[in-house]
Amino acid sequence: MNPPNQKALLPALVFAALSTAIVSSLGMLLVPSIASRFNVDVATAQWMLTVNLLAGAIATPILGRLSDGPHKKRLLMVSLGIMFVGSVLAAAAPNFPLFLTGRSLQGLSYGIVPITISIARRYIEQGKVQPAISSLSVTVSSGIGIGYPLTGIIAGLFDYSFAFWFGALFVLATIIVAWKVLPSGPDTQAASHRFDYLGTVLLALGLGSLLLAISEGPKWGWGSLPILVLLVVAAAILAVWVLVENKLDHPLINLRTLKQGDVLLANISAIALGAALYIGMSVASLVAQAEESTGYGLNLPVLWAGFVIFPLSVGSFTANRIVRAVAKKVGIQIMLPLGAVIMSLAGTLLWLVHSQLWEILVSMLVFGLGMGASYAAMPALIARSVATQELGSSVSFNQVLRTVGSSFGTAISAAIIATHAGSNGAATPAGINMTFMIGAILCIVLGVALVIHSVIHTSRATASAPLRVD
Repeated sequence: MNPPNQKALLPALVFAALSTAIVSSLGMLLVPSIASRFNVDVATAQWMLTVNLLAGAIATPILGRLSDGPHKKRLLMVSLGIMFVGSVLAAAAPNFPLFLTGRSLQGLSYGIVPITISIARRYIEQGKVQPAISSLSVTVSSGIGIGYPLTGIIAGLFDYSFAFWFGALFVLATIIVAWKVLPSGPDTQAASHRFDYLGTVLLALGLGSLLLAISEGPKWGWGSLPILVLLVVAAAILAVWVLVENKLDHPLINLRTLKQGDVLLANISAIALGAALYIGMSVASLVAQAEESTGYGLNLPVLWAGFVIFPLSVGSFTANRIVRAVAKKVGIQIMLPLGAVIMSLAGTLLWLVHSQLWEILVSMLVFGLGMGASYAAMPALIARSVATQELGSSVSFNQVLRTVGSSFGTAISAAIIATHAGSNGAATPAGINMTFMIGAILCIVLGVALVIHSVIHTSRATASAPLRVD
């Protein structure tokens, strides 16, 4: 195996993680364009988001576990290759089913970050591992703030397909960079175990049923028979999955590591902050593009609507730089409650003031600051609490929980807006306000809980510390 180039390794991994953000951005803004192109209604076109989400939720834990094995570079290259094929297929698809197939292949993007974090933990110098992992985690949120404006510009000036062609070119560039920079050959220090096929199938079926129910609940009706069946099936399968995983020596996801304090905090935070973030992003995008006659809309064309999310990227990138300096003095564990408190402020701002463009831009900037601090802390807390052999699967599960939280956020937004729709089917100001309020409350409750936990933990640590006599 060739020795890694330490100077180029982290930039190459960040570039790979950035491809996740770029591909993830090819969604929300393009739903109306896809509906028009393939002559389907908007509800049907939103399956471009659903299939991508389902594929990502299933692929992420699998890729995370495989990244703990010896073939890290090969795994990353294959995943990027499938994403490239999916991007090309989505760009050139002559019909809606083929387009959805491409979008499902793009879903592997969700599993790229756990792979890059596993590579960083293995090959980056020990003293630089924690800031490297934080940077990789934040790259996705920072990149989304760049990806949305790019998507809006390309789709606004040309056609939706050009946005997917751009994604394909970006992924191709990532493949070239990864092939040249990342160390080749198997990781001789990685353990090789029999893959948990049963656990994989059970988790895929359970998560798939759960996320499908969450995604389609607002459209099919939460009390409808299909949704109730999906929820029951999901609960039953996931319960069996937990029993199976706890009996295996080398499961797909080692649930025993999830009981550790830092890992548990990171995972609970992932769900809540993922939900709050997507409530803020999706509804802010809706407000930006809605007509002024709605009473809240800013009537921005798709060319400019993506820029509403850009301050999120600026705040996230800025927070990551600050985290590196602050964490050295106070510890990385402080950054998670601090980030949640800042996101609480952002959510409250969105709730109370969102009638002007500058108000939404400021709120997105503050959101980015809080998200950058929180997302930088989560994988770093996990990395210091689990063995290297479990890092990929533990981080990937955290990523899955972010996805589950995002699904909850999207479903909550859709449900509230659907029940507060006007005569023309558009969201009412009351529906927009209530949705923003739910997002703010989620952040506030989590922020208060994390601050209380941090104070109690610090008090106990101080009380148990031995007295020093000079």
